[in-house]
Amino acid sequence: MNSLAPSQFIFPDPIEADPDEQGLICIGADLDPSTLYEAYTHGLFPWFSEGEPICWWSPEPRCIIRPQDYKPSKSLLRNMKKFDYQITINHAFEQVIRSCSLPRQYADETWISEEIIQGYCQLFQAGYAYSVEVWDQDKIVGGLYGVSIGHGCFGESMFSTQTDVSKMAFYTLMLLGRENDLPWIDCQLVNDHLISLGACTLSRHEYLKSLQDVIKQPPIDWKSYQERVFSSKTIANFSRLME
Repeated sequence: MNSLAPSQFIFPDPIEADPDEQGLICIGADLDPSTLYEAYTHGLFPWFSEGEPICWWSPEPRCIIRPQDYKPSKSLLRNMKKFDYQITINHAFEQVIRSCSLPRQYADETWISEEIIQGYCQLFQAGYAYSVEVWDQDKIVGGLYGVSIGHGCFGESMFSTQTDVSKMAFYTLMLLGRENDLPWIDCQLVNDHLISLGACTLSRHEYLKSLQDVIKQPPIDWKSYQERVFSSKTIANFSRLME
């Protein structure tokens, strides 16, 4: 893990800056890895459309999922056993984030701009971001990426080109969270899909208080996972990554 230069920006306290609980905390700054690190440790994340100024958010309430609360569906487990996908961690971060940036069937635009991609790739190179990839032979067919600081794990985006493969990546992340005793994985904004997966909400005050505890914990040992290739069948049958 590489040390980052101190950020040239100081982010405000979200509660003081947003007493009306609208979620938008500030506008401006940049997407350098040191700025992103500073933002996440203060409970903020960037969210804006290409061509707009950078907007930093801290929603009220905050959506999280506790890894121990996640229960994979029976249909997902069947597909993981039926199709022998390979699942890796931190093997293709840039490919994952670029795939996440592509237009979806339900939307022509994406918030993941080239500026976002470059900033998070640099954050990954410094050791503060992660990816989970799902492969069909030598082709990546799904995955997700996020930020990792201490025991704080922050989900950003996922994609899939085949049925259930993004859910396989998500299940893998939940198992990783359980094995590392992560209290929660940040999902940022609440929606029905996340709730169906077992997500819940914390007040912004509760989230920020917990955040300061988790980011001080020892970081996840990503290399212990990165050196392995996991079978979807194995994960479905044993429900642990390190067996």
